[in-house]
Parts: sequence; C-alpha cells; structure tokens
Amino acid sequence: MPPVASPVRADIDTGLPDAMDPFALSLNENPFPPLPAVRSALIRSIDAANRYPELLPERLRRLIAGHAGVRPDQSDQVVVGPGATGVILQALRALTNPGDTIVMATPTFDGYPIVADMARLNTVAVPLDEHGHHDLDALADAAATARVVALCRPHNPTGTTESKSDVIRFLRRVPPDTIVLLDEAYIEFVAPERRLDVSELIARFPNVLVVRTFSKAYGLAGLRIGYGLAPAELIRTLRAQQLPFGIAITSLLAVAASYEAEDQLLHRIRLINAERRYLRMRLSAMGIYTTDSHANFVYLPARGRPWRDVFADTGLQVRCYPDGGARIAVGSRASTMAVLSAVGKSARS
Repeated sequence: MPPVASPVRADIDTGLPDAMDPFALSLNENPFPPLPAVRSALIRSIDAANRYPELLPERLRRLIAGHAGVRPDQSDQVVVGPGATGVILQALRALTNPGDTIVMATPTFDGYPIVADMARLNTVAVPLDEHGHHDLDALADAAATARVVALCRPHNPTGTTESKSDVIRFLRRVPPDTIVLLDEAYIEFVAPERRLDVSELIARFPNVLVVRTFSKAYGLAGLRIGYGLAPAELIRTLRAQQLPFGIAITSLLAVAASYEAEDQLLHRIRLINAERRYLRMRLSAMGIYTTDSHANFVYLPARGRPWRDVFADTGLQVRCYPDGGARIAVGSRASTMAVLSAVGKSARS
C-alpha cells in the first residue's frame, strides 16, 4: 500500500506560483522566468545554502555600483535591501521619527502607505491629474513641511513619467532637509533619452535617494533584491539599519549573472515594451483610454466605468483601485488577448 501524502507536504509542494501564468497580471511581475544564466547561477547556489552570506553585502554593493550609474569605487553611494520596499523602509527607519510627515501621490504604489504606517508617519496624499501625472507644484508645496516626499518615475500605477526638466525644477523647490525618495522601480522600461543621470543627480541634490529593484525588468521578484543610490553621507545613515546577514546568498550570483546576460535582458525588455504598445493600441481602437505608460503595465482610469466589475468573473488577476481604475501588468500575447476579450465582452453587454 503506497504511503499517504501528508496534507502539509502537499500544500508545500503546490505552493510555488506558475512562472508562466497568463492570468497573473496584478503585481507587475516579469512574464518570463529567470534568464538561463541566472537559473544556472541559482542552481549552483544551492550547494552553498548551508553557509551564511556576507555579514554585510559589500561585494553586491560594488557590483551594483559598477552598473547603476556610479563608479565601482563609489560603492559608498549604494545601499541594498530586500526589494525596493525594503530599501524604502530602511530609509524611513533611519531618517524619520514617529509623527513626521511623508508626502506621496494618490493613487500610488501600495507599499508606501504600509511602510509609512510601520514607521508611524503621518501621510499627506496629493492627487494625480486626470491623465495620471503628478501635480509637481502641489507635491512640492506639501513637501515644504514634510520630512519625506516620494516621487515615482515611472509612476505606479499609471506608468507616466514627468519630464527631466520638470523633475529638476521640483527638486529645486523641495527643502534640502526633506528627503526625496525617487522611486525608479521600472526605469529599465524607460527609453534612455528620458532617464535622469543618477550620478549627476545625487551630486547635485544631497537629499535625494534613488530606489531601484531587480524584481521587475530583471524578473527576480522572488529573490527580493533592491538597492538605493544616494550621496555617501546619506547612505552611511541608511546602512546603520542594514540587517547583518540580511541579503540572501543567491543575490550576488543572480545579479552578476543578470549583468553578464544584459543583451538577453534588453531583448526581453523590448518584447515587453512592444506588447505594452500593442495592448494600448488595441484598447484605444476599442475606445478605451489608457495613461501614457512607460513601464510594464497599463492603467485604465475609471472614467465612469468600474473596471473591477469588468474583470470580476474572467479569472484575470488585475489590480483594481477604489475609484474604479485598474492596473494591468503586461504579459504574453495570450495575456493580452484575455484582457481584450474581457473588455470586449463588457462593451457588448
């Protein structure tokens, strides 16, 4: 008689998500599994799982510094953490006191209200305009009496980007003792000519912390690797909150393999951007407005149409907002066709 499977073990065995799920469109995940070289590096790392990683992730910091807009010998301008959210929380714990104010847009990345509550901060929310862009003047006005202000570029959930000149003008207006979290979680999807020069930016504005992640374009969301770029003095303050042995031993190998396979990575980014343009084009042909996204998702403002109802019984997992808007991650062509089918059926009903 065969042994009876343990219910607990069965639950664990089926606990991994499907790497190629065309309906999983709510978290802005990369639709592709890890690059072959990254997969090989992760398999190799299994044999060292009995060993601790570095006490503090010095090699990872140097590696990132050499590829993220600062020189390898300027790794003192880099801090790493468990995803971009981990870096943001690290910054709030290091740079704020309970009762301080953080300013953010609304709607915004779901993690910001969560980490603000964890740091016991007061929140001031500044509405986006009707096209999903920041009201930078209102954001700067609110930042005048705040300890921290968050600016997402591209913005989550709308995918919009403010011009480089407008961002610089905004930074000039923010008081020097107000920390600016410039969230660039989706920067790899942005055309090079629209990107800010990070090295020049942090040299010019000592209160700016640029936050990035390997979760989106690099497709390593499950490994939780994020980093921040800022002047060395600001980074030293953040590193005081660095958890010893807090960055997994897989991180260094996965990041190194990703950098070495940059051509393959850029190819995947081009595919995702092309699919985003196709999805927006098809939605536009159906009379559906989407914001001008420069990320791996599209955003559908409500405009009197509750998108939650449209996708409710379709099996599609999309992120719906209280005002009726919806954010849809870009997936495969099968994902795109499923979205278009759901929208089309709603229009005909």
